[in-house]
Amino acid sequence: MRTKLGIIGAFTGLVLMNCGTEVAPDEKNQAKSETAVQGDSLRYPEEVHFGSMRQLTFGGDNAEAYWSFASDALIFQATNPAWEVPCDQIFIMELGEDAKPLPNRPTPVSTGLGRTTCSYFLPGDSTFVYASTHLGDSACPPVPPKGPNGEYVWPIYDDFDIFIADRSGNITLQVTDLPGYDAEATVSPKGDRMVFTSTRSGDLELYTCDLQGNDVVQITSDLGYDGGAFFSPDGEWLIWRASRPKTEEEKAHYLGLLEKGLVEPSDMELFIGRADGTEIRQLTDLGGANWAPFFHPNGERVIFCSNHHTGGFPFNLFSIKVDGTGLEQITFDNAFDSFPMFSPDGKYLSFSSNRNNGRTRNTNLFVVEWIE
Repeated sequence: MRTKLGIIGAFTGLVLMNCGTEVAPDEKNQAKSETAVQGDSLRYPEEVHFGSMRQLTFGGDNAEAYWSFASDALIFQATNPAWEVPCDQIFIMELGEDAKPLPNRPTPVSTGLGRTTCSYFLPGDSTFVYASTHLGDSACPPVPPKGPNGEYVWPIYDDFDIFIADRSGNITLQVTDLPGYDAEATVSPKGDRMVFTSTRSGDLELYTCDLQGNDVVQITSDLGYDGGAFFSPDGEWLIWRASRPKTEEEKAHYLGLLEKGLVEPSDMELFIGRADGTEIRQLTDLGGANWAPFFHPNGERVIFCSNHHTGGFPFNLFSIKVDGTGLEQITFDNAFDSFPMFSPDGKYLSFSSNRNNGRTRNTNLFVVEWIE
């Protein structure tokens, strides 16, 4: 879920939990967008860390594009009726010189059944991990429009389990098989462990395990949603988003939604801790929804998505030092920028955005040269 979860639009009308929803692409506007991606037209003058930018998709709901270890491919989830994909499935986009997308259509590598989310390459780039609901039901699961009291919510599907597959789409290993939600897996740059979110304790907590699903270690234990975690470049730290209901009313509200398989993502902050679960501390205290964090290649800063500056829309990318100082706004779109990830070689940043979408609700993938 990144939501992942299916996220994108929640706030824009798309359901992305760090993973997406169904939006019919406007073919006319899609064609206009494809011809508009030239020069510096995709960047705003304030985006001083951005060099050459490319738009990689045109239409639908595309999110969570994560780099291969070799920095030559992106794996992502997409909902796109034009591709006959009614809810999120996993695709791989091969990249050529200077991170240019190769001319072939992205390759589907999930089963095409159920809903999928949170894909991530494993060392060697020949296999990847992702979550899918297909064992519970081959159909797309329903997306709740709102919570019991009108809240914007993310669904926590109990049918999500974590799988490893090869680039031909063959599932080679089922990593989790316990009842409840298991998803949001990402892999350490060291190539030895993965981190994921699970409801196996009765709450949404972080766990790590080896790449075969063994040696499971619970990382978090405080009440609230812990998810969307990523390792630091040296594999020693984790960064993630979390909610922390404090009053009895807030706790009852959180648990009531969780019992219905829902999470309200409007109040989240970033937390950081060692990968063994020690030295956990809150990194941000900004208010609003702060999520989709990822470490800068130097390990000294974190880039993330937030609406703390608006309280609603837009969502932009920000950067902050790991000691909680030096907050800096990175993007300046007037709608939605999220799911940032630096390439392992540190040259590029991938992210999802509503920019240049012809005033549709389409969320597309972009890759940009990073400038310090």
